[in-house]
Amino acid sequence: MTTATLEMMSSYSDPSLVQPKSDEDLLLAYRDSGNREYFAKLVQRYERELYNYLRRYLGDPEMAEDVFQAAFLQVHLKCDTFEEGRRFRPWLYTIATNQAIDAQRKTKRHKMVSLDRAGTSGENQETGSLVDLLVSAEAGPMSQMDDLERQRVMRDAVQELPESLKTAIVLVYYQGLKYREAADILGIPVGTVKSRLHTAVQKLTEAWNQVYTADDDDA
Repeated sequence: MTTATLEMMSSYSDPSLVQPKSDEDLLLAYRDSGNREYFAKLVQRYERELYNYLRRYLGDPEMAEDVFQAAFLQVHLKCDTFEEGRRFRPWLYTIATNQAIDAQRKTKRHKMVSLDRAGTSGENQETGSLVDLLVSAEAGPMSQMDDLERQRVMRDAVQELPESLKTAIVLVYYQGLKYREAADILGIPVGTVKSRLHTAVQKLTEAWNQVYTADDDDA
């Protein structure tokens, strides 16, 4: 998937890489030594997670692949600016999100993110589903809709959200990031993240209820 990026990396062995290192240690070691095997290890750690985030955000697998490579190219170019004590993951997501926004602007394509399933912040770790959040616990026409129809309703609703609200939804509900991580990525206070999520859920609830009412009127 990331041939162009991986071509940047050497194949020689470094015994120091046998010991586990944090993301931050790997980036700083790469910055200081130029050993591309450290860079390769970072790419491998985030290949699946970051690509899945970009695929959901962009709704286009090929564009997600291009942006993934562009994001790690920026990591390579900007590693000298990475400050000790900073966390790598939010920094990487900030770069990737900015690259995704730039890619959308350049191509003028604003495809809907794929929200058929909740994302994972770790392997096999489920996060909350907006569909489950909005469907009433009581039986009703909407709660008894089949999964595909419910997902279609949710996709249509999220598509109408402003970009800032949609980004918050994808990062927290579907990528499974914590409020603090999302705040670091977006460069906003935690309270603003919570406020955006609250507003987004309100708007999605309104859209959900409109569909419910329309179905009820047609019955």
